[in-house]
Amino acid sequence: MTPCRNKESGVCGIKRNNGELIVPRRWVVMFDYIEDMARVLKDGKTGFVDKNGELVVPCQWKDACDFCEGMALVQDENNKYGFIDKTGKLVIPCKWDIAQSFSEGLASVTSGKKYGFIDKTGKLVIPCKWKIAWNFKNGLSRVRNFNNNKCGFIDKSGNLVNECKWFYAWEFSEGLACVQENGKFGFIDRKDINVIPCIWNETKHMFSDGLAAMMDDNKKWGYIDKTGTVLIPCIWEKANNFSEGLASVQDNNNKFGFIDKTGKLVIPCIWEKANDFSEGLASVQDNNNKFGFIDKTGKLVIPCKLEIAWGFKNGISLVKDFYGRWMKIDKSGNAVS
Repeated sequence: MTPCRNKESGVCGIKRNNGELIVPRRWVVMFDYIEDMARVLKDGKTGFVDKNGELVVPCQWKDACDFCEGMALVQDENNKYGFIDKTGKLVIPCKWDIAQSFSEGLASVTSGKKYGFIDKTGKLVIPCKWKIAWNFKNGLSRVRNFNNNKCGFIDKSGNLVNECKWFYAWEFSEGLACVQENGKFGFIDRKDINVIPCIWNETKHMFSDGLAAMMDDNKKWGYIDKTGTVLIPCIWEKANNFSEGLASVQDNNNKFGFIDKTGKLVIPCIWEKANDFSEGLASVQDNNNKFGFIDKTGKLVIPCKLEIAWGFKNGISLVKDFYGRWMKIDKSGNAVS
């Protein structure tokens, strides 16, 4: 089932993938289903419908985020934030100035312009004492303190795992976190050891498939392993993260292609843009600024006729065609909604 819009009225309903309209169009805006619930907007207020299109959460909220871990962040008329469950019950009162959706059982909230974390009962389990606190991922949250305005990491007990000593820090990926200091980039581990010194001019801020894209002093890109050893020489104008064993790179002619983990160019640099592989396909842009999809041999399997094309997920890609219509397609390029 998929949200659909009437072009004349701008009102949304729900239809099956075969095009059958199963819920009449009555919403001004309908978003995609997340956790079997879809946000809808009517008369400037937000609510939620279930998979049958039934309004289970009335359109009464000034704003709302998608459901995450069974709860949705909502904003009331006083611009305060709280959380509802899938019945629409307000389970955490709207009393927070700023809040983020739940992640790993905790949600970041602010009180007096200081960040802390609540659990799903609304209990403040990590005191509001941080200048900024990001969502938990893999058991850790990035935080910025007030004393020196530097970043570090805390665990779910609120204990500092990595000291706040970095100008900026990114999430851990494959056991390492990118950090920045004095305009240079490196990586730390969970033991707070700077395993890759901050000597690089730029980075994509994460490891993927055991490699990280880095820019050297000559403004050329290559790849290092987790010891900091350069495994793929810095010869590229641009380089992106590895995905499914391949990474897109840009050559001296400003064209994109793909390399494997040995650095071998396996798909020639002939594209204006090239995005990550997802489920065996990658969207690419040709000389006419149109997008299509290639497979891992470089074969164009969906012609470049699209204005916008997102990566595949569960066999489906969201695209915008040359008529300006948004639709979902399968891996053969056929519309499914």
